[in-house]
Amino acid sequence: MIPILLVLLLALILFGAGFALKALWWIAVVVLVVWLLGFVMRGTTTAGGRGRWYRW
Repeated sequence: MIPILLVLLLALILFGAGFALKALWWIAVVVLVVWLLGFVMRGTTTAGGRGRWYRW
């Protein structure tokens, strides 16, 4: 009974880790798209065309 529970627990942990990693990949893709849009559109948002859209 214990080996079956250990295998089930391992499967649940791996499933949870896989889901979390997939969610993190989607978040990374969204952040990259927003950053690229800000980088491309930064010249059109300011009068001089040399402004930064971020603050660091």
